[in-house]
Amino acid sequence: MALNIAGLVAVLFFYALILGMGVWASRKSRREEKKCVGSKTEVTLIGGRNMNIWIGIFTMTATWVGGGYIMGTAEAVYTPSRGVIWAIGPPSYFMNFLVGGLFFAKQMRSKRYVTMMDPFQHRYGNAFTTALLLPSLLSDILWVTCILGALGGTVSVILDLHSSYAIVLSAGVAITYTLLGGLYSVAYTDVIQLLIIFISLWLCVPFVILHPSSSSLSSSSNVTLTPLHSPPAWLGELKTEDVGKWIDEFLVLSLGALSYQAFYQRVLSAASPAQAQITCFASMIICVILGIPSVIIGAVAVSADWNQTEYGLPPPFERGEAGNVLPLVLQNLTPSWVSVLGIGALAAAVMSSVDSAMLSSASMFTQNIYKSYLRKQASEVECAWVIRLSVLLVGLAGTGLALTGEGVIAFWLLSADVLYCMVFPQIICVVHCPFANGYGASAGLFLGTFLRFLSGEPALHIPPVLMFPGWREDELTGDIHQYFPFKSFIMLLTVLIIPSASLLARLVFTRHMLPPSWDVFGVLRETGNAVKDVNGAGRADVILPAATETTENLLVTSTSSC
Repeated sequence: MALNIAGLVAVLFFYALILGMGVWASRKSRREEKKCVGSKTEVTLIGGRNMNIWIGIFTMTATWVGGGYIMGTAEAVYTPSRGVIWAIGPPSYFMNFLVGGLFFAKQMRSKRYVTMMDPFQHRYGNAFTTALLLPSLLSDILWVTCILGALGGTVSVILDLHSSYAIVLSAGVAITYTLLGGLYSVAYTDVIQLLIIFISLWLCVPFVILHPSSSSLSSSSNVTLTPLHSPPAWLGELKTEDVGKWIDEFLVLSLGALSYQAFYQRVLSAASPAQAQITCFASMIICVILGIPSVIIGAVAVSADWNQTEYGLPPPFERGEAGNVLPLVLQNLTPSWVSVLGIGALAAAVMSSVDSAMLSSASMFTQNIYKSYLRKQASEVECAWVIRLSVLLVGLAGTGLALTGEGVIAFWLLSADVLYCMVFPQIICVVHCPFANGYGASAGLFLGTFLRFLSGEPALHIPPVLMFPGWREDELTGDIHQYFPFKSFIMLLTVLIIPSASLLARLVFTRHMLPPSWDVFGVLRETGNAVKDVNGAGRADVILPAATETTENLLVTSTSSC
């Protein structure tokens, strides 16, 4: 198979269009900085809290509809014994935005935070925030890896071009315009990217369905081996012993995604708390609509007669190419110009998520570590360069991992898994539990990390130490797979531990069971209780004043907005 020159030219045109939009948006960002009377960094990170609602909806949706979402959904539908019932991406993201809009968007935006780490920093301090930031950075890198790997697989199939070229080119373009304009470049390029995704994917659907090798979706992939009146194979099945695993995967994607800074970056850029909620609810619907083409393509691949195509037999699953089923369908069941549009859609989806992941990590490091901890007197120019360097490093790390060629779904699930067990319980408590303190948060973080590590991870070939009920051993690889919803169990246990340990710590210090000098998280300052200086004989009680300003007021006065 020769290099698809026409397809390559079309893809390069897509990249040039997106890069051009990013450069234009960077000029708008600079104009906004000149009008801003406060922190110029806020224009880069959250668009000066004045993002147009339609732009906000586009960028929120485009961020979630990435290469992992598009290809992973098609792969799940196509894979035997899984089917559409295991295509948990669309319903997970529906729940993600519903819960986020109801319980987190308004609460976070009304506090005028800059990043999702701000409430932790103002309540627990710098040390805990730094520890919590590490899994968030790791998750963003894994997210970049997942979606770049998805693009590489598609390009290698449709253009007959080595996947590494597409990975490097996509990452380079996304890094360039993100460095130039921050959130404005990311948001405005997301508009173009989302339009390309919507038009291209839905345009491919009728060609795929009407292709001569495509059987009716009501039929099964192998009618000679399937009982009469059995349901179509693409619907899949959910066995009783697999229910726990299904629940775990669904909740990891739907609730774990609420721990991404990329989500809060768009929420915090809204002009008002109400607009932040509307952005979530609109994105909730659009994400599901954009997942339907992948479901259809995966279903067609199950029932298609591959022997009537140039691909031939055996089918993709038997060749170990189930992860590339979407580009394989586009290549073999659609005209060449349609398949090129399909790869344009995937390239757009990849860059719309890559830029968001890079900027979210840069935001948290610059705002919560560098500016608030390492260099409190850092100038606006210095912070701008720190943001650029952080974007570059995260992009390079994700690109390097993507070049290793690991599976798409493994990285997709693992990136949300890290945040679901470690960070999501912290988000719940810092937003909705007013008496949570640093002791409870530290206990929860330690417990969640420790239990998750002991539970093992087949994607990284880490054997489990904790064996939950229903575990099974893979006969081929020897890896242990846990079918009990252990991730959700760890998350819920952590949510219970944080307030419990917080109340216990408050009791210990207010009842003078430990000296006040040991109170590193300042529980006594929060309660304003009278404590006795146990080290000073004959001295009167020392009254530690209660905080005179709320967290919200402290934050508003410490960060300026445009």
